Amino acid sequence: MQRILSFQDELNHEFAAEETSPLSPKDLKSFKTLDFFKIDTSFCFKAKFVRTPYETPFIMKTTTGREPLYVKYAEAHFEFQDKKYTVNIYQNQGLTTESEYENYLFLPFTDLTNGETTYAGGRFIDLSIPEGDEILIDFNTAYNPYCAYNDRYSCPIPPEENHLNLLIPVGVKKYKNLPTTH
Repeated sequence: MQRILSFQDELNHEFAAEETSPLSPKDLKSFKTLDFFKIDTSFCFKAKFVRTPYETPFIMKTTTGREPLYVKYAEAHFEFQDKKYTVNIYQNQGLTTESEYENYLFLPFTDLTNGETTYAGGRFIDLSIPEGDEILIDFNTAYNPYCAYNDRYSCPIPPEENHLNLLIPVGVKKYKNLPTTH
């Protein structure tokens, strides 16, 4: 629980700081806190981590013309309400050369809350390479990509195979101050 609260505090701090916030200057002035769902630890899974070492790097689609190179690093297998789920976990090839990101993994996903209570384009979870064959996936730490707050950002689009056919009502909710087009 404390880990989730720390995650929320760090995210709010990042959004409130002019140097790190993805918000427009206008939205930043009125920013108080992100809107989080109530924490529910039943959406925290010790998933089986299955390394997929011989994958070919690919260009992950983004919301713009940017073409980041990713590789499917592993699969995570977990059960929820007697159903089995598998999600792909990716590694950004451009980040692997930076020491602070050498263990960084990326889980982009969509679920049945998208477009309703969460950002229509999906959400992300940051992970680290685990030491064993289990990885902790805590959907309470799911966050919106920066393009959910400001269209000047280019964001990866979660691959179709990472669509979870269930409601995941935890993590960050949809941002209310989305710009309206006239």
